[in-house]
Amino acid sequence: MSTFSKTEVLLKLQTVPVVPVFFHADAQVAKEVVRACYEGGIRVFEFTNRGDRADEVFASLISFVRSECKDMALGAGSIVEEATAARYLQLGADFIVGPLFNERVARTCHRRGVAYVPGCGTITEVGNAQEIGCDLVKVFPGEVLTPRFVKALLAPMPWSRVMVTGGVEPTRENLAEWFKAGAACVGMGSKLFPKTVIANQDWKAIQEKCQEVVQLIQEIR
Repeated sequence: MSTFSKTEVLLKLQTVPVVPVFFHADAQVAKEVVRACYEGGIRVFEFTNRGDRADEVFASLISFVRSECKDMALGAGSIVEEATAARYLQLGADFIVGPLFNERVARTCHRRGVAYVPGCGTITEVGNAQEIGCDLVKVFPGEVLTPRFVKALLAPMPWSRVMVTGGVEPTRENLAEWFKAGAACVGMGSKLFPKTVIANQDWKAIQEKCQEVVQLIQEIR
C-alpha cells in the first residue's frame, strides 16, 4: 500500500519540482542513487520498469526508502498496462507513470487514491487524461514536442499541470525554457546520473547535481 496520497505527491512536486527517473538491476546501486538524490533535496523519485525482475528490485528499494528516506515518494515508471500497475501498487508504489495514456491504468490507480501520470503527446490526449482524473500529465517525449508545445497547450487549457520528461537537461538555460513555457515539474534520467558516475559509484556527485538542479529551479521560478 502506498504511503503518500495523490495530493501529497503533488504537493511534494510543487515544492521540489524535479523527478529523477532511474533503473538499475542491482538493488544496492538503486538504493545508493535514491539516497544521494534524497540528500540532494529530492522528494519524488521514479524507478522505471525497464529491466528483468524490475519489480523485485523495486520491492527491495521501497523497503529501504520507507526506513531510510522517509519523506521520499517512490513511484514506478514505464508502466503501460493494468496488470503491471497493479503489481507495483501492491508493492507500495506512491505513484505510477507511463509513456502513454491507458484508461484502465488510470482507473486502477484512482480507485486506490494513487497518482497516475500518463504520457501524452497531443492536446486531445491531455484532455482525455484530465477527464478521467489525472491531475498531472507527462508531456513526452519532451525533446520532440519542445517547450513550444507546453506553451501552446496551456493557452487554451491554463488549468493543466504538466511534467516534462525527455529532453530536459540540468542547465539553467534548458530548465528556464521549460519552466517559462509553463511546466509544473520536470523528469530527468541519464543527465542526472551519467553512466560514468554510476560506474564509479560517485554518489556524492549525484547528490551535488541534485542540489544544483533544485537551486536552479528555485531561482528560475
